[in-house]
Amino acid sequence: MRPRPDWMGKYDPAILELLKESGLALPPKAITFNLEHLNIASPAESTTQRRLTILREKGLIEKIDQQAGYYEITQAGRDYLAGDSSMDVS
Repeated sequence: MRPRPDWMGKYDPAILELLKESGLALPPKAITFNLEHLNIASPAESTTQRRLTILREKGLIEKIDQQAGYYEITQAGRDYLAGDSSMDVS
């Protein structure tokens, strides 16, 4: 079981899993669309954007295109999903 920090929102694991499984860098709109399309979750796009900002601040994802706003999962994000208990994501 992976740790779930107090700051983590209910959509965060789904966002991380989508980025990990797709292997793609995606903008918020595409992340929101795919979460709903795949029946994983139904966040509003504004919620997705807020969660991406927090996940980036925690080092679990990175914004790789500042202008278009594409995000990809980092190694720390992959480690978190793998349940690496040595990570500090607090």
